[in-house]
Amino acid sequence: MVFRTKVNMVLLIGLYLVVVIMSSIPLLSLYKQLPLPILLLIVVLFLVAGSFVWWHGTSIQCIFYKEYLLIKGGPFKRRIPYHTITKVAPTTDKFTGYRITPSDTGLELCVESTSFGRIKILPDNKMGFIEELKKRCPHAQFENVESWAGNDV
Repeated sequence: MVFRTKVNMVLLIGLYLVVVIMSSIPLLSLYKQLPLPILLLIVVLFLVAGSFVWWHGTSIQCIFYKEYLLIKGGPFKRRIPYHTITKVAPTTDKFTGYRITPSDTGLELCVESTSFGRIKILPDNKMGFIEELKKRCPHAQFENVESWAGNDV
């Protein structure tokens, strides 16, 4: 079962613009000093970096497999075995562990096997995601998820 995550387009466009603007500032001072091929190469590298941010932010998915939950966005993947999920709760913490979602609010998964211990996601179908997670993680502690899933973010 596959769940896509909500995309905060304002934040994503802002990040993309920051990459483009911050990369163009040094280029403005160097455009007369550098040969055209090198200048074009630098522009292409910055466009690739901006596209990478866009790709990661718009392709985030949570996929339920038999033994684990796979969360992927762009080239990044994270396998989370169900038995390692200890707690699931809504969060508004901006700096929650391993942030998959570019949103302020989300669902925090407390996991034994990650380096940060917590993973933050924001599924599009919140109630469906929580119901599926409850089926696969009956041992996990679910806090205030029903009231959170009923609210639009």
